[in-house]
Amino acid sequence: MNTVWPRVAPAGDLGLLVEFAPDLSPKAIARVHGARRLLEDLPGVVETVPGLRSVLVAYDPSAVSFDEIAGRAEAVARAAQPVPAAEGVLVEIPVVYGGTAGPDLEAAALACGVRQSEVIEIHSGTEYLVYMLGFAPGFPYLGLLAPQLRLPRRPTPRVRVPAGSVAVADAFSGIYPQETAGGWHLLGRTPLRLFDPSRARPCLLQPGDRVRFVPIPNGSAAWEAAEPDAKSSGVTPIRAFGRPVFEVLEPGLMTTVQDRGRMGWRRFGVPSSGALDRPALDAVNGVLGNLPGAAALELTFPGPRLRVLSEAEVAVAGADITALVNRTALDPGEPVRVHPGDLLEFEPPRQGQWLYLGVAGGVEVPPLLGSRSAYARGGPLGRALRAGDVLGLGEISSARRRTRRPGDSLITRNGPVRVVLGPQAGTFTAEALAAFLGRAYKATAQRDRSGTRLAGSILGHQGSAEIMSDGLLPGAIQVPADGQPLVVLADGPTTGGYPKIAWVIAPDLCRVAQAGPGAELRFEAVTVEAAHAVIREHAGWRAARCSQIGRGTQCSSDACHA
Repeated sequence: MNTVWPRVAPAGDLGLLVEFAPDLSPKAIARVHGARRLLEDLPGVVETVPGLRSVLVAYDPSAVSFDEIAGRAEAVARAAQPVPAAEGVLVEIPVVYGGTAGPDLEAAALACGVRQSEVIEIHSGTEYLVYMLGFAPGFPYLGLLAPQLRLPRRPTPRVRVPAGSVAVADAFSGIYPQETAGGWHLLGRTPLRLFDPSRARPCLLQPGDRVRFVPIPNGSAAWEAAEPDAKSSGVTPIRAFGRPVFEVLEPGLMTTVQDRGRMGWRRFGVPSSGALDRPALDAVNGVLGNLPGAAALELTFPGPRLRVLSEAEVAVAGADITALVNRTALDPGEPVRVHPGDLLEFEPPRQGQWLYLGVAGGVEVPPLLGSRSAYARGGPLGRALRAGDVLGLGEISSARRRTRRPGDSLITRNGPVRVVLGPQAGTFTAEALAAFLGRAYKATAQRDRSGTRLAGSILGHQGSAEIMSDGLLPGAIQVPADGQPLVVLADGPTTGGYPKIAWVIAPDLCRVAQAGPGAELRFEAVTVEAAHAVIREHAGWRAARCSQIGRGTQCSSDACHA
């Protein structure tokens, strides 16, 4: 069957995917970049994320309907002109090849049937185009790699890939901006820092830029001299920004500072982060009279032990986790006054996984890229709390107004989790779609702020279990080759190469995030229009849209100031 390109498909209830013909070439990606420039200027668009053959468009459903944005996006994509490669900034990347800096150089040379010196010559002799950023903040997909150097990914990914590692896999070269796990072949390392949120241009490379690698002479000796600058100098304790309010005695399993998250940075590989259960965050801020979006502590079990340093008013909401002040239980949703020397502790959950501890005035830490949210996977965008950290207290608003105590948490809602079928739903078998919508799946212990793995009936693909990477938003349900779904959450990647069978609608995503190991989830397909109707019903979600307007824009909605 002939397909007319470009085509537009829903990407959940907050996004749509503009897809071009499956052509992996500089000419094709130039068309993608040309379309992205036009798409981001459409009314109601929050941000755009270029993929290898597509553009993900995140939009505000309170400002524009799906039919309106889809029609405009298709027209713009058809009219878009390719962006000439010469328009991109040329960035030279110094590289130490081989040795400890490039442990896979020798094996790559053997696999490619060439000498190590030839690998270096070919790799550094190519001018690359930044196709997209994804996987991690600032991670560039550089194409196209010379055919003689193309290798499949390692069968077993490394647990630790050092920051600055220059690598190859399939048709691309890439550079790891920070230490992380990874399955690409490591040819060398660069002392340059690819991602630094304190810079005016946080990402050294941006989509559409051009890259040339420059070998550093006397590689191993040069790397030993440069390596201290390329490595992290250790974890710096958090010191109070504002009046000190909490000292961390024990950090718990995963305690972070979260607000509503950062938007406008996904095309640079930076996820939104923010509270996994946004209605719970909004509820705790409401009863304390904080402005919407004030930061709070997000915690799970085992929870932290915190010593109070200043008199303050606190409240909790979210999972059914008992919070104790000096061994006395707090009533969820009720503000309580605490005093210097008081001890805050947390019991195991009875239901749910994530609890929010708010304080009048909000938890104050320096904002990065417009948000106080910690990106808990590591790097320069915050981290999980550690013993010895001291947190500050924000200013209490002069226009302080409290909301009533919140009602029952959305995690207690019965019935299936509502989803919009994904842009690749047609790549799954009919049996897989029937199983996904007709049978229960269980949340597994493989869960964190990035995503939740589910276990249940195998979801079979009609063809390949991999696609050309495209943009992701929280709620995307990817299905890798093992046929078990993975739901992307707030810290999840901004692009991915697995087909998406469906997308959890925004108001129901907290239920997936709060599902503990063994909890059963059933899914129900709804239309985009029905999902938008649900969003309109939830006042918390109407107010929450202000955090997704984009960088440098203030929301004027009355709901945001209620």
